[in-house]
Formats: sequence, C-alpha cells, structure tokens
Amino acid sequence: MQLYLPIAEMSVDVFVLFLLGGGIGFLSGLFGVGGGFLLTPLLIFVGVPPAVAVATQANQVIAASVSGAISHWRRGNVDIRMGLVLLAGGFVGSSLGVVLYTVLRAVGQLDLVIALSYVFFLGTVGGLMLLESMRVILRKMHANGSSSRRKLHVHTWIHGLPLKMRFRTSKLYISAIVPFAIGAAVGVLAAILGTGGGFLMLPAMIYLLGMPTVLAVGTSLFQIVFVAANVTLLQSIHNQTVDVFLAFVLIVGGVIGAPLGSRLAGRLPGEQLRALLALIVFGVSLKLLVDLVRTPADLYLLLPQVAQ
Repeated sequence: MQLYLPIAEMSVDVFVLFLLGGGIGFLSGLFGVGGGFLLTPLLIFVGVPPAVAVATQANQVIAASVSGAISHWRRGNVDIRMGLVLLAGGFVGSSLGVVLYTVLRAVGQLDLVIALSYVFFLGTVGGLMLLESMRVILRKMHANGSSSRRKLHVHTWIHGLPLKMRFRTSKLYISAIVPFAIGAAVGVLAAILGTGGGFLMLPAMIYLLGMPTVLAVGTSLFQIVFVAANVTLLQSIHNQTVDVFLAFVLIVGGVIGAPLGSRLAGRLPGEQLRALLALIVFGVSLKLLVDLVRTPADLYLLLPQVAQ
C-alpha cells in the first residue's frame, strides 16, 4: 500500500516504512542509541530527500527513545543527574546545529555534508568500538575463567578539570564540563545528521566518562528524548522539513520495537553489545561510502549543474 508524503513529495510503501520504524525501535532499546544513525541513511536509500529524512526521523527517535527509556528507568539504569548535565549541553548544541543546518541548506551543500559526515563519524566510531570490543572478548577467552578484579575507573586528565560533580548512580566524581561538552557536540550532530547522537554519546559515556555500559544505555536514551524533541521543534519552525505522515508511520513501528530491544539488552554482556553495535555502524558507513564514489544511475541529475 502506497502512502503519499506531502513534504517529501513522493509515495512510499507504508509497510516498508513500518518495518524500518520497528527495526530502528528495536535497536534503540537494545543499544540505547536512538537509532537515528541508521534510520536517516535507510530513508535516503528508499528515496526520501536527505533534508526531509534528517528533520522527520527525529520524531521517530523521540518515540522509540521514550519507550526504551521507560523500560530502562524501571530497571534502575538511568543516572538522572548525569542525564540532566548531558541534556543542558544537548539543548545548546542542537540549537546551534539547526542554525548551521539552515545555512548549509541555503548554500546547497546540505546533502553532501550529511553523507560525508555519516561516512566519517560512523566509520571512525564503528571501527574503534569494534577493535576495543574484540580485544575485551579475546582477553576474556584467554583468561580461562580467572576472576581477577579490575579498577572501576582509570584516572586521566579529565579527572583534574574543575566544577566537579558527584554522580552517585554511576559512581563517578568528575567535572561537569566533560558531560556538558559531550552533550553539546552530540546536539549539533543531532540537528545536522538527524540522529539522537547515541552512536557517539554511548562510546563517550563508556570510554571517556567511565560509566557502566547498562547505565550509559539508559541515560543516553533519557537525554536523547529531549534533544530530539528540541531538534524537531526548531526544524519545523525554521525549515519546514518535518513530514508528519512519514513520522507517524515510523513512530508506530518504533514504539512496538523498542521494548523488545530493551528486554534483550539485559541478557547480553556489555562487550557483545558494543561489538554488535560496532558492526552495524561500520556497515552503514561502508554503504554510504560506496554510494558516494560509484557512478550515479541517473546522470541527467548532474547536467543542470554542469550547464551552469
């Protein structure tokens, strides 16, 4: 059954959109990443214009993240204090990001920036996470069941920064500057790339802040809900690129898929979750890179630019 999308000005099979929303919702609950890093490229692959895909899928991120965040909240996997600091930075970053998005769209470079940014960030993060996860898995395999204890956190230069706060749920005592900066950086990416930013926030919370993986997942979802809502509101006001019909179908699928993913999250070891997420992130990056360098199927789309 075809559904006409008025803002995107095209028709798409409604069942394909529903499956996309459900699959991304499942990943949101499983990894705590909001799923936007995957949904935006997939929407582009099915023909949705990048500007509409970026702005609209933030609605689905909200719905999927709310469902996943509630599930993790019930399990006590959300550090509220850490989430609020990340959220403060996220509001600042996402507001600035929408301004940059508007400028890039006005000069005609938005689509290229979106594609190149996805290739760079997803490839880098996916590769680093995969290498780290494999090292942990191999180390455990060679440990032969030994129960040697490790330090909870390794102290680095980050722990010497001012404005320290105690995050009791995560058992951290660090500067609020670091999570605020992480939230701001992710907020900018959320506005430009249409993601919740979890694919960058989750590794930063685990490896930079030293949060346990399960708490990082729940807290990431908590922050994503509000940052994505801010991005959606600003995109609707400034750029009018939010397609309500597309968002509705994606939301229905996402709300169904997210609780299923959150149930599975607690049954898998942290290193396995990170390795699986890394493979998905890296795979999407490779697909985007291939699409960028291969010869377009419709060469006539380039002719008006050449004629100018």
